[in-house]
Formats: sequence, C-alpha cells, structure tokens
Amino acid sequence: MKIDHYFKRIEESKEFKEFKKKNPKAYLCAGFFVLDYEQGKNAHQMDFCLPNGKIATFILEEGIKMNISESPFKVKAKLEEIPSTAKLDLDALKGIVEDEMKNRTVTENVKKIIAVLQILDGRLVWNLNCIAGGLNIIQVHVDDVDGNILKFEKHSIMEFMKKI
Repeated sequence: MKIDHYFKRIEESKEFKEFKKKNPKAYLCAGFFVLDYEQGKNAHQMDFCLPNGKIATFILEEGIKMNISESPFKVKAKLEEIPSTAKLDLDALKGIVEDEMKNRTVTENVKKIIAVLQILDGRLVWNLNCIAGGLNIIQVHVDDVDGNILKFEKHSIMEFMKKI
C-alpha cells in the first residue's frame, strides 16, 4: 500500500484537524513502518515536525493516536519536508530487498522490515533495516524515485553484541 493512503487517513481524522488548527506550519518529515512477515503485527506511523523542533507522531493502529515529543528533537540539520505521496509501495519493499539479496547471494529470508521514509542527501529514500534469518540484519537504502539500491550492508547481530 502507498503511504498516501495512511496520510489521507490521518488528514481525515479529527485529531489531525485539531492538530493543524493549532500547528498550521507543521509538516510531514518522516514515515515509520514495521512490516512483520512472521506474525503480521505491522505498525504504521507518520511524523510531523513542529516549528519549535518537537515531533508530533500519528500512530495508525487501532484508530489514530497522536503523541507530541516532550522536548525538541535535536538534529544537526533541519528535518526536511517529505511529500505525502511516495512513489514506491510499502508492499514492494520486500521484493526489492529480496532481489538485491539474490544478486549478492544472500540466502536468508526476510522476517521483518523496519522502514523509514525520509530525505537523505536531498533524495526521498526508504531507509530499511531488515531482520533476516541466521541472526543477520540487512541495511538497505532505496531511492523512492526509481527503486534503485543506494546502500546495501549485511551485518550479524553478533557484531552489534560485541560492541555492547
């Protein structure tokens, strides 16, 4: 499903209408999605940046819930506005990752994808962290415009455990 579906659901909600009245300069800065292929417990949320640096998060499970961060979000650069209409479909992300895995002879199955839609280096990018079999994490950046792979890295969870 495309993210504009989720954005429309948020726009039509009474929570968002009240939010926009109070925060007319707020803008969409990220989409966060968990795609769980084992248990089917998906999560969908969209984040809006407020002029004071706080982030308003709209969670789309069981209706629409809004949370505003307690303190301003500290980043080196201003979070850029993203369009509410991304070209790539959420359902296509797994296939894109699996195709690239085959090209690189990675044979594990993707069990879960944590997907963040954001602007990176001036491009609309899907930042994907994929949990695969064999205790592996695959990090992939996919350009939303053409579906090209910008980054592909495979890591073992054990690598992260050694750092801790």
